[in-house]
Amino acid sequence: MIDCPDQKGLVAAIANFLLQNNANILHADQHQDSQAGLFFMRVEWELAGFRLAPEKFEEEFSKIAGRFQMRWRLQSSTQTPRVALFVSRYEHCLVDILYRHQNGELACEIPLIISNHPDAERLAQFYQIPFQQVNVEAKHKAEAEQRQLDLLRQHRIDLIILARYMQILSPEFVKHFPNRIINVHHSFLPAFSGARPYQQAFERGVKLIGATSHYVTEILDDGPIIEQGVTRISHRDQVEDLAQKGQDLEKVALSRALRWHIDHRILVYGKKTVVFD
Repeated sequence: MIDCPDQKGLVAAIANFLLQNNANILHADQHQDSQAGLFFMRVEWELAGFRLAPEKFEEEFSKIAGRFQMRWRLQSSTQTPRVALFVSRYEHCLVDILYRHQNGELACEIPLIISNHPDAERLAQFYQIPFQQVNVEAKHKAEAEQRQLDLLRQHRIDLIILARYMQILSPEFVKHFPNRIINVHHSFLPAFSGARPYQQAFERGVKLIGATSHYVTEILDDGPIIEQGVTRISHRDQVEDLAQKGQDLEKVALSRALRWHIDHRILVYGKKTVVFD
């Protein structure tokens, strides 16, 4: 993954470098942000026959990266990320992710489920995943988050998925996982914030509802957006119908965001993301 100031010769320089080292390019995608003057690129290639070991690659590619002012990262598709799932009492996103993982759709390990309630423990037992209940009380929130961080460190977690975890993470917690915490929420924000958003939407007669999945930052629900979904609402729909349709959208938006992250398809810049096909 590469981002840098947009300029001539970038694609040629990258392609020539890989060709000179006997790389067989499997997929390449690029994007230019004309307003910001930035260039983004993602390249996949086969390791069979490739002449540079990972440690040697950094040394050699840095020569090109320095010339074009590139920020870049090299990641192997054979490295399986370790994902922790945080959940409270709404279990639809948790169930969806666990099923997709068991079905082979998500190329990751899930060694830990953390909740501030006991409800999801039976699901963790069914899928044979360690479950930890960490109660979060306002007066002792720092201690609870430290307990969570200890568990994440113990299980060598790379990515956190908030599968409808109804607690606000502190800025201190988020700093430990920059662009490695993904959340999902309804897309009424900021119009219908707070409790009972679907009731508020029903009372206003909304015609569209949606769900948004995004990276978590220090500012609540303001992180770079990864995926969104939307569906139309009829005047015949009741509050329960809105909630059910919203939950369906949340499941899809969150699972797609997780899949794209573990497939190394997301590049964050500023308050935005590029999601490569």
